[in-house]
Amino acid sequence: MKAVIIIPAFNESQVIFKVLESLPKKLDGITTVEVVVVDDGSSDQTANEAIKTKVNVIRHLLNRGLGAAIKTGFSWAKEHNADVVVTFDADGQHDPEDIPKLIRPIILKKADVVIGSRFLNKQAIPFDRFLLNWFANFATFVLYGASSTDSQSGLRAFSKKAVNLIDFKADRMEFSSEILLEAKKNNLRLIEVPIKAIYTSYSRTKGQKNVNAFPVFMRFLVKLLR
Repeated sequence: MKAVIIIPAFNESQVIFKVLESLPKKLDGITTVEVVVVDDGSSDQTANEAIKTKVNVIRHLLNRGLGAAIKTGFSWAKEHNADVVVTFDADGQHDPEDIPKLIRPIILKKADVVIGSRFLNKQAIPFDRFLLNWFANFATFVLYGASSTDSQSGLRAFSKKAVNLIDFKADRMEFSSEILLEAKKNNLRLIEVPIKAIYTSYSRTKGQKNVNAFPVFMRFLVKLLR
């Protein structure tokens, strides 16, 4: 079996080398592990830092959004015949040691989509992240009838079947909720597993995260009021 780890990245040159070096080179039940970084129009040295680690790098000429970067990664994974696909944020917020527990249900054919939830285990979560995630979970349920404890998690795993069937349209961060809708619509087996959240001063103050939160909130709000 082949696993592809997709790393969407936008202006992550400070940390992406360390993040990529921390990823597992081998996984139980997997023959080949490949990593693809989708540089979403970065204006810094993100792509060059990624290239140093000898991973695959795809570059968007313009910043198109997190959802667009994941779609590009999905296309690459399909072209390279991946059996398991993992999405993993580039800012160091995820623990690479959580990856094996995410892919195990897929390898055992017990799930098609596995969401890594920061809220299944008791841990310190910044209040603003907790509040935004609660609202996103609520909006996802109201809009799509899909429930999740962590609808906006960046750490997920997908079977080949799921990657081939999921067809989300959003290019920005609300694509995460669309994934849940697609899983429900296509009768994909979805489970959640607990993961560790790593909040650093870098990930907490990074401009992309802070700037994106308000427009995502407003797009959800507009849909709810329609």
